Amino acid sequence: MIFQEKIAGVMESHDSFVCVGLDSDYTKLPEAVKTKQYAQYAFNQAIIDATHDLVCAYKPNTAFYEARGVKGIQELKWTCEYIHEHYPEVPIILDAKRADIGNTNNGYVSFAYDYLEVDAVTVHPYLGKEAIQPFLDRKDKGTIILCRTSNPGAGELQDIKVEGKPFYLHLAEKISKKWNENENCLLVVGATYPEEMKQIREVTGDMTFLVPGIGAQGGDIKATLEAGLNSNKEGLIVSSSRGVIFASNGEDFAENEREETLKLRNQINQYR
Repeated sequence: MIFQEKIAGVMESHDSFVCVGLDSDYTKLPEAVKTKQYAQYAFNQAIIDATHDLVCAYKPNTAFYEARGVKGIQELKWTCEYIHEHYPEVPIILDAKRADIGNTNNGYVSFAYDYLEVDAVTVHPYLGKEAIQPFLDRKDKGTIILCRTSNPGAGELQDIKVEGKPFYLHLAEKISKKWNENENCLLVVGATYPEEMKQIREVTGDMTFLVPGIGAQGGDIKATLEAGLNSNKEGLIVSSSRGVIFASNGEDFAENEREETLKLRNQINQYR
């Protein structure tokens, strides 16, 4: 099943646009989990079991696993395997923000899609289409391309005017019109910039956006949906990481995280 079909199916069956980011920073794990031999995996497993029916995707960020070397990568691999085995309907987005020349990207593609067996991966567009072609060629997978990011300094480069338009709009237009031949491209568009999101939606039509910035970064849910929903009242994968997974530091952390995920899902659905 191709990524776009898979995520559309789970959005409908779970009535959810919520993507839980598994940014499982070891230093922030509950003390009750840190005592376990494989703490990141145990933490992820508890979150997944508690929220699997409320989400449309999970999004582990590789940085928090790479930081722990071999052990972290192993626990990331086990996390992906656990989702595939127990909740195969839920897609996995690898937040890796890869960017390099095409030959090197072949290695990144193999790691993400063949070793971890994820469904989509985030990439940088700065090197151009030729460089990310190895990702685009995987027709069954999602290539999620950074466009207008949620961080405070995003505008330093992304807002530079080129022929009277900000660079991010040129990028959105090029990706949607020129790079999306296999209809497997998505864009990262931050919830912290709803006006920019509205402009990007006008340029890209019904393309799906991965939307970080809700929760700890302060993105507004109502403004995000008003700006970003496509003509089918869909097209948004709303990601929340710290605001969900670190909702509690106690032994009941999984129950608290389910409550936060349910609350976020209901808030989003209120404006759909």
